[in-house]
Amino acid sequence: MYKRVLLKLSGEALAGNEKNFDPVVLHNLALEIKEAQAMGVQIAIVVGGGNFIRGKLVADIGIDRVQGDHMGMLATIINALAIQSALEQEGVDTRVQTSIEMEKVAEPFIQRRAIRHLEKGRVVIFGGGTGLPFFSTDTTAALRANEIHAEIILMAKNGVDGVYSADPKKDPDAVKYDHLTYMDVLNKGLQIMDSTAASMCQDNHMKLLVFNMNEKGNIVRAMRGDKIGTIVSCKEEE
Repeated sequence: MYKRVLLKLSGEALAGNEKNFDPVVLHNLALEIKEAQAMGVQIAIVVGGGNFIRGKLVADIGIDRVQGDHMGMLATIINALAIQSALEQEGVDTRVQTSIEMEKVAEPFIQRRAIRHLEKGRVVIFGGGTGLPFFSTDTTAALRANEIHAEIILMAKNGVDGVYSADPKKDPDAVKYDHLTYMDVLNKGLQIMDSTAASMCQDNHMKLLVFNMNEKGNIVRAMRGDKIGTIVSCKEEE
């Protein structure tokens, strides 16, 4: 079982079959996080904002990339507050920290404070991405995981149970990988995370687990260290 993890969630996963938030998805997510925390796992979360705004949509309507990225950062903060609310309804103590200072809404991100919250048994949710344009929330996950000294990034995918050689929904011959190195990811052009995030994880020896969050109990299994999904690491034997 891992002691400290960073859980990466997509914004689209929170939407389920709804437009922005699916209350059932939020409730089930909170229950699983509560169960994992009760086992003694220290949990930090980075969430995307794709249920509100996507980069391609922004570009298609002519919004400047920098402005569009700032809009996306605000969307991730909305999602962070939604997750916080769901967790607090289940009695889980949480803190939201943002890379963009908005003191009436959440704490600013401070590395030592985030670690202290984790040590005190609080779930810490990081909103606002890196606070800079041109960086994805995948890169945020890699950055924050290293800053808080997490053991692994748990990348929860929406309906995909690992990494495949091709899109399994389009290619029936797609092969699932049990283990990959970051060089495999970069060389094969696998769309797990962007190259900046993959390089940062490789340079800092940060493990990654890609798994399906839609299967009940998988978040707990991932934090327990069960063999699910696809592990990505620096070396073949890891």
